[in-house]
Amino acid sequence: MRTTIRLPDEILEEAKRYALDRGSTLTELFEEALREHLARRRRLAEERRHVELPIFEGRGVRPGVDLHDMASLLDRMEEPEE
Repeated sequence: MRTTIRLPDEILEEAKRYALDRGSTLTELFEEALREHLARRRRLAEERRHVELPIFEGRGVRPGVDLHDMASLLDRMEEPEE
């Protein structure tokens, strides 16, 4: 597929030099760079989806504890364990 992109002159010149040094074309350079960028985004998105949370042993939440009430939680944390 053919498309047009606009780049600042200095970036295009650097890309041309880089492609020439590698013995590749601008098309090959842009394709490789875009593939790497998209693959990195997919990996990061996948890592964000699979978060390992620690598992703790215990008796769970005490009766009457409201996890949305910070003041109540702080009061309960200062109470001695039963």
